[in-house]
Amino acid sequence: MRITRVLSATLLALGLAAGPAAADSSPSPSSSSSSDGGGPTTAGTSFRTAAEIDQGQRATASASTGDYLYWSFPADAGQRPTVKATVKLPETHAAQTWQIDVYDGLRRRQACQYGAQTRTAAQGAASVDLACVLRTVRAWSEPWANDPLPGTYYVRLTVVNLTTADLGQPIEASLRVDSKDIGGSAAVDGSLAKPLVPGIAMSSKSEADDGGSSKPAVLSGIEPEDGWSSGWSSDRWVWTGVGAILAALAGIGGYTLTRGSGRPSRVPPEA
Repeated sequence: MRITRVLSATLLALGLAAGPAAADSSPSPSSSSSSDGGGPTTAGTSFRTAAEIDQGQRATASASTGDYLYWSFPADAGQRPTVKATVKLPETHAAQTWQIDVYDGLRRRQACQYGAQTRTAAQGAASVDLACVLRTVRAWSEPWANDPLPGTYYVRLTVVNLTTADLGQPIEASLRVDSKDIGGSAAVDGSLAKPLVPGIAMSSKSEADDGGSSKPAVLSGIEPEDGWSSGWSSDRWVWTGVGAILAALAGIGGYTLTRGSGRPSRVPPEA
């Protein structure tokens, strides 16, 4: 890694020295990236326009009081996502109640295990902090259940109690999503054929079309760093294998201790 970085820095320096005009014509940093984690600096206004972020990124957005702000992030099986949001309020304002809601890939509202999902900012408060810890994402679930499943999750931030005088005042919102890997304790038998991401149904339909006349749908561009898991591989299988090996060793050891020296001799003892 050090050698790669040194070579990259050397080539960059040579390029700047040899062609200043080319360096001047290079595009400037995009305004859609922030300095903290490279997250977006805008938010969507609906599910379809939700700003995509990765876990561990810090997303920011400038908006007006009363706007609906939407972000989306990926969550895989075995993860327990935690969504945290901070809203910087105007200098003068009345009491306001803010709320974050989290929806899964089927746009079903997911309940928070714990966290301040709804909070009221007192009059003149500088900011308000919100948090929502979701349930552990399952690899598979019954159709009638409301369990969180692998795929894209949507976060909606909005004010639910506002006076008319404060409507439209500028605010600054920031959002960050992190997850805790629960592991095999949350593993289940079975997995989804595809993660619940936008466009997956249309893409599957296009792949099944023999004529190929329909254009494949564009899927969501966000996914976990290591890709989507298959759902069946987890540390539960490792502990199951270790337990089986220990049980076999215990059986062999018990047999060795209890079998004695073998069958008794049939030769009659001497008188």
